[in-house]
Amino acid sequence: MPQFHADDGTVIAFKVWEGEPGLPLVLLHHGFIASGLTNWELPGVVSALTAAGRRVATVDARGHGASGRPHDPARYGEARMAQDVMALIDVLGEPRFDLVGYSMGAVVALITATRDPRVRRLVVAGVGAGVVECGGVDSRVMDGAVLGHALLTENPGSITDEAAVAFRAFADASGGDRRALAAQAAAVHAEPIALHGIEAETLVLAGRDDPLAVRPEVLAAALPRATLRRVRGDHLGALRDPAFAPALVEFLGVPECHADGA
Repeated sequence: MPQFHADDGTVIAFKVWEGEPGLPLVLLHHGFIASGLTNWELPGVVSALTAAGRRVATVDARGHGASGRPHDPARYGEARMAQDVMALIDVLGEPRFDLVGYSMGAVVALITATRDPRVRRLVVAGVGAGVVECGGVDSRVMDGAVLGHALLTENPGSITDEAAVAFRAFADASGGDRRALAAQAAAVHAEPIALHGIEAETLVLAGRDDPLAVRPEVLAAALPRATLRRVRGDHLGALRDPAFAPALVEFLGVPECHADGA
């Protein structure tokens, strides 16, 4: 995979698929423990976008996939990942881009959109009222300390929280660096995000049975130019709902004459 070095030296890996000229890049940012491959390639999101003629990029967040995996929590957090997104856009030389994030990646995308005027359209999925009420992924559902224990324990049988059991199983199945993932769990964003300042037209996309995306209408109402759409599925299943990828293509696939403005 292509890669670059973030300003703290961490290697950030990414992939690019070419598309028709004239439309901005679509950058896809995955969720916690996942990667560009597991969140975006395997469920068919990349292929749906490229079939529609879009140029697409995925990024593996620090601590995930093929990117560097430091173990210091000070080098993590969604705000730190947003810096990596902006650095990648600099590397690719994109004047404007569409940004899609899932779960952790949705928080990264929202923070990026508050800082970078190059974001043209924005899709945030796998999150809901927790962004407004907790400042990020809903910690009332998935506590960082509980998740950290689940990732670091050598006795998986000691994990009693069902969601933490699922995240630990996902980390083990995907070969994740559990110490790096625990560092991100310790640094999860929990401060107000200036949602009112996001100018990009936004799609809030939530699974109907996703406990981490409850009351998505609260998030949509906090964003100046947001539309809400629900699909079937829970947190791990919504990405694979047959309606998910078409919703992205429809929202992002604006006529070429509008490619330089939202």
